[in-house]
Amino acid sequence: MNNSLLRCVSLLLILPPIALLGGGEPKEVLLWPNGAPGSEGQAGKEIVETGTNGERKVWSIHHPSLTPYLPAVGKAPGAAVIIAPGGAHRFLCVDHEGYNVAQWLSDHGIAAFVLKNRLARETNSTYKIDVEALADTQRAVRLVRSRASEWRINPRRIGVMGFSAGGELAALVSVRFDNGKEEAKDLVERQSCKPDFQALIYPGRSRDIQPVKDSPPAFLACGYKDRPDIAEGLAEVYLRFKQAGVPAELHIYSEAGHGFGLRANMKGAVGGWAGRFEEWLGDRGLLKQD
Repeated sequence: MNNSLLRCVSLLLILPPIALLGGGEPKEVLLWPNGAPGSEGQAGKEIVETGTNGERKVWSIHHPSLTPYLPAVGKAPGAAVIIAPGGAHRFLCVDHEGYNVAQWLSDHGIAAFVLKNRLARETNSTYKIDVEALADTQRAVRLVRSRASEWRINPRRIGVMGFSAGGELAALVSVRFDNGKEEAKDLVERQSCKPDFQALIYPGRSRDIQPVKDSPPAFLACGYKDRPDIAEGLAEVYLRFKQAGVPAELHIYSEAGHGFGLRANMKGAVGGWAGRFEEWLGDRGLLKQD
């Protein structure tokens, strides 16, 4: 084998195990390559709509997936975040509550994975939040943990982050988890689906967020100008974490409303919420080099 070919082989071995699409976004990884349980017979194509602000909404999802954003080799401490975008369970706001966040985290050395889950409230949906959508979130945690070595991730530093409706899913998987099915033929299903931490960003259905003593630690953020069930509700959620003995940190931004996500040139303190999340991860010891 000549030297040029050797160099090519070596380069392939160190490249991250994801392919880039023409637009520069990483390629999706199906949660269930042979079809998601509960989606049998669903043949509708995924729909993408671009708004006047250039941001995309996605729905008609029958093949749930993860889109990986992996940090540069040698830059990552091994932490990973699975991101669940919001959209009222009718669509997914994949840019400002998904890809933008994932890119920011990846640029800061944190592996990120954007979840496309099935939607329970889109027109004529046969899915349910606490069945298929939850199963997608659980499967996402298992999948990342099963490929931790390949993706240079510490399997004990895998968390979930959810926005609005996605926050409901992040909160659900943080109380409805298991240690995996030891005898499962599917090796992914042998993995635990318990997140190691959770970030709930203006989550919906705050009354239903009821942490238990073994819930993962939580980072909470919302806007003061959000509707009362979120702005006031998240403060009550923080107190529930405190009462359950689960470490939590709460940020309420006085000039922000609902759906701020992460966009370029965000103004005011809310524009720094991702930095506060990174600091919180550091305080938890999740960004230390192994």
